[in-house]
Amino acid sequence: MSFLNNIRSTIENGIEKLEDAFEGQTQSYTHRDNRFHSFAPPRTGNDAKWFVDGCGYMWAVSVAIEEARESIWILDWWLSPELYLRRPPSANENYRLDRMLLAAAERGVKVNVIVYKEVSQILTLCSEHTKKALELHPNISVFRHPDHAPSSQSLQSQLVSGIKDFSFKTLDLASLPCDGLKAIYGARDDIILYWAHHEKLCLIDGKIAFMGGLDLCFGRWDTNAHPFADAHPTDVDQALFPGQDFNNARVYDFEDVTHYMNNKLDRTKNSRMGWSDVSLCLRGPVVDDLRAHFVQRWNYIFKEKYDLKGDKYTALSLTPSETTSGYYKEDGSNVQAGIDGNSFHLPSRTGSLYDTIHDGITSNIPHFSRHNTHLKPPSGVSVQLVRSCTQWSNGVPLEHSIANAYIEVIRNSKHFVYIENQFFITSTGDKQRPVKNKIGAALVERIVRAHQAGEKYKVIVCMPSVPAFAGDLHAEDSLGTRAIMEYQYHSICRGGYSIMEEVQKAGVPDAKQYIRFYNLRNYDRINAGKDMSNVEQASGIAFEDARKEHDDIVGAGYDGKGEETGALPGQPNPEYDSYQQAASQVENTKYDSVCECYMDGGPSLKDIPWSGSEEAEMDAFVSEELYIHSKVLIADDRVVICGSANLNDRSQVGSHDSEIAVVIEDHTLIDSVMNGQAFQASKYATSLRRQLFRKHLGLLPWQDWAKPDANFLPIDKDPNVYDWGSPADLLVRDPLSREFANLWDITASTNTEVFTKAFHCVPADNVRNWKDYEAFFGDLFVSPADKKNEKEKPGPKYAYGHIVKDEFPGGTAELKDWLDRVRGTLVEMPLLFMDEVDFAVEGLKFNVFTDEVYT
Repeated sequence: MSFLNNIRSTIENGIEKLEDAFEGQTQSYTHRDNRFHSFAPPRTGNDAKWFVDGCGYMWAVSVAIEEARESIWILDWWLSPELYLRRPPSANENYRLDRMLLAAAERGVKVNVIVYKEVSQILTLCSEHTKKALELHPNISVFRHPDHAPSSQSLQSQLVSGIKDFSFKTLDLASLPCDGLKAIYGARDDIILYWAHHEKLCLIDGKIAFMGGLDLCFGRWDTNAHPFADAHPTDVDQALFPGQDFNNARVYDFEDVTHYMNNKLDRTKNSRMGWSDVSLCLRGPVVDDLRAHFVQRWNYIFKEKYDLKGDKYTALSLTPSETTSGYYKEDGSNVQAGIDGNSFHLPSRTGSLYDTIHDGITSNIPHFSRHNTHLKPPSGVSVQLVRSCTQWSNGVPLEHSIANAYIEVIRNSKHFVYIENQFFITSTGDKQRPVKNKIGAALVERIVRAHQAGEKYKVIVCMPSVPAFAGDLHAEDSLGTRAIMEYQYHSICRGGYSIMEEVQKAGVPDAKQYIRFYNLRNYDRINAGKDMSNVEQASGIAFEDARKEHDDIVGAGYDGKGEETGALPGQPNPEYDSYQQAASQVENTKYDSVCECYMDGGPSLKDIPWSGSEEAEMDAFVSEELYIHSKVLIADDRVVICGSANLNDRSQVGSHDSEIAVVIEDHTLIDSVMNGQAFQASKYATSLRRQLFRKHLGLLPWQDWAKPDANFLPIDKDPNVYDWGSPADLLVRDPLSREFANLWDITASTNTEVFTKAFHCVPADNVRNWKDYEAFFGDLFVSPADKKNEKEKPGPKYAYGHIVKDEFPGGTAELKDWLDRVRGTLVEMPLLFMDEVDFAVEGLKFNVFTDEVYT
């Protein structure tokens, strides 16, 4: 019991420190009636719909934009005007985002967009282009925020250079006083250098809301099978990922995005990186809260930057009839309705952080849900908006209700917690400085409590194996990537105070009995065989040249023919036309991607034809991590937290990146099973959880992007369609059953074994130090982006991401036998990777600046 008391105290003290994490923040809050200390209470009577991956989500957004009649409000970290919401682009040219917004403006719709204004020397988002490309009509207004204005431009230049290569050699940050550092990197109200607006939100006519993990930008559209290959030798028009949208951030991150022709990734040789994500659509009273949040953001930026006489921009306002009650002012009183500019705020600090709750073992754990209890059973879907925001981002006192929600939902979970997130950086106590958020402490407390009570309890976490930054992990410019990975490993399993170590210190013999970590990975085959060679020879045109002209025609980048006369009917496109004419004489093989093979009902890889030599086919197989970008937590098949917030300090503490999320509780219950016993599950939570599990296990059919179903439509058109009771559904129904555990673990183990043998992918458990790394990976591959090492290692044996042919003396037939065992994309997370060496943290010169950046 003493251990639990200590961990409870750790969580309580940790959350209190979140309140003070932002020095100089004079207005904070510690007392309010709203659950999780959010600015808004839970709202009942909503409708909610999930979207797994970008294909259906972006189609639904296109439907809503096309039908908008009054307003379109968008918040994004990055917005790409040339993004196609439906694919392929050649058949959907009217569904490019900028064209859709312009058409809406021309029919009288007011379009308001807020995008993150990046530090241009560090990030390549080019929000300036976003603003110029969209503001083509008086009804379209775009705000970029925040401005970056350190007092010394020379100091800024040095700082930016240091951030960019993560070495910090150009500037001795440690020699600067703490206040000076904070003034530079974002801890003063008027100077924000590194923190970002990270929210993703699209509001249509104030009635429908889209939100979650997906920005409307390049690299996000994907299907549930995540095809990596996009070479179509017999019909260039079938390209799904035009221009900069074909991206692999592990090879080349987005670079020079203002010129799509400069995309360095050759799709006849390289794979893209798949994008796994979760977003949702909402209708009902919670949309009013999202509107209020947008108005608050818009008006704060308007007053800060655009409130100039004669300027075309105007503030927004919501009338009393357009808002609901439940917001709070700084004196703690309730704002019944009406939001004018920034007139609603959060209450100032008025009392102790948390009242003690006398409920036995959890008496000292922070508790947020005792207020706003329902007098009668609610109907429909209850949704509460939670946020991470503060003075710099919203012009309000500090709020970190997302972190509060995570901790409380974990604390109250009875059976399991499933977390899918882009990052996993958290702490179990103050000894894990500089990490402040104590979500890890909540996980430890709940696991230990389950063990001591003899309860069956499970935590499953899915996260990327490597953050999406380009470069060989051993290269000097990958030090920042390694630092993030090291913080994650210290959160999970090493360093002395990680979750697994703390659980085992508390007397749990094997932490893996309660908590496991997984990644996603898949493979594909680039169709660059004999068919492509034949068409190239017959036409005299290289496939890549024809493909680039196709991308130009559809306007898949900046300043392409899609914006000029070259896209008009009858205009000459000689390379594209010549190639397509020759390609029309070749029978379409259908299999420009083989991702269907690891999905439910897909063909055997051994039955897929190939035009060309056996050696060429072996060279055509590629693999890459499937990048998890989701930010979702599901507890007990009853509660869902979904939004834009990563599981790290940047997203959780409130004073750093701005974020939004929703807590969803669907009171429509369905019969289910939990740990072999009859169980009443929430329809929304359990259908989303089962959909995700089935996708990862390869238990969903391949998704046809050209044949929309009900799951491609907004919530006002159709609810989610899910095949309850199907054989695949029953396999994932009970997340605590032995049968499910065997299916999950065997699938992950088998996939891991295949990918490790075939591609020597890292991270891997057999790579414990740099000597292992070079022998297993570094000596075999050179990344296309790693030109320095390419000179030092002339003639690498294999191209990055391709097959290690030495592993298959039996040739392509043996390789296909192995790859045919892969189902879905689930793989084990290698927790032993580089555990024998100082991977990153001690090699960095840490101080108040670098601590904040990497966590």
